[in-house]
Amino acid sequence: MTLRVGVIGTGAIGQDHIRRITNTLSGAKIVAVADVNVEHAHAVVKNEKIDANIYGNGHDLIQAAEVDAVLVTAWGPAHEEFVVASIKAGKPVFCEKPLAPTADACLRIVEAEVTHGKQLVQVGYMRRYDEGYRALKKVVDSGKIGEPLMVHCAHRAPSVSNFSGDMAITDAFVHEIDVLRWLLNDDYVTAQVILPRNTRLAGKGLQDPHIVLLETKKGIRIDTEIFVNCQYGYDIQCQIVGETGTANLPEPSSVLLRSEAKLSTEILTDWKERFIESYDVELQEWIHSTVKGEMNGPSAWDGYVQAVTADACVKAKQTGQIVPISLPDRPAFYDKNQFYEFSVVR
Repeated sequence: MTLRVGVIGTGAIGQDHIRRITNTLSGAKIVAVADVNVEHAHAVVKNEKIDANIYGNGHDLIQAAEVDAVLVTAWGPAHEEFVVASIKAGKPVFCEKPLAPTADACLRIVEAEVTHGKQLVQVGYMRRYDEGYRALKKVVDSGKIGEPLMVHCAHRAPSVSNFSGDMAITDAFVHEIDVLRWLLNDDYVTAQVILPRNTRLAGKGLQDPHIVLLETKKGIRIDTEIFVNCQYGYDIQCQIVGETGTANLPEPSSVLLRSEAKLSTEILTDWKERFIESYDVELQEWIHSTVKGEMNGPSAWDGYVQAVTADACVKAKQTGQIVPISLPDRPAFYDKNQFYEFSVVR
């Protein structure tokens, strides 16, 4: 059985997903692409050597009979429009993060999905699919280190050229917001942001680094350093301190060198290299789940919680205060896996 996928947005991440579905993954094929720049969409289809219909409007792609499921990789402000349209069309939709640029927009997607009555939305939080994070969660869930008490994290990048304002929180830290909820099976209740001395290597008007402090409902305390101009490499760290032990996120595989009177290991510098395999696993599992009529990945509700938490962190940064994180009760709709009738072309 082959899942026929339509892709809305043929920028960098859209092209990456088209390429991996076409060349690396199994069980799906790209049958349609849409982009406001139709010429660019034509060029992508030609470069990737795929047989796909081209649309200048995402809504036309969603309604197309040849499309079973939708992949939204357009720019963030367009996500709500296309995700809601996919829900109304009854088509499973994978949306790259953010689910939408604002918490209100995310909530509207949640409400549309609940009203529709079937869970169709998955959000692209790829860290849940990383081998290291999955190994870490297995340890936590097993109880080998007892109940988690504290979590220490770092999110470092060598440099950024396009960050401004609060993007260190709203574009980088959002990955920790999602993956730590998943690791700990817990929600956040407060946020605080501490601003250390600013690096002289940060762009004009950009604060860097940040320290974000979160408290969960169970009383777990989390501290995360966000440093997006650290210069030396792309470095993601996570240590969970439990009652009877600690568990650390494994380092990416690298060769230990003894050379030139030094003992060394290589540090990655590109975030894509660090998480490229998790993107493959993420989309492969989405394909398999969708064909079976299941939705097992990060949900629209997870996207909404991330947005609310990020907003609280931004407010905490701006005010210097400890900010409460207030969420409505999670709809019972999201308390269990949702199944839907679904068939794809054989």
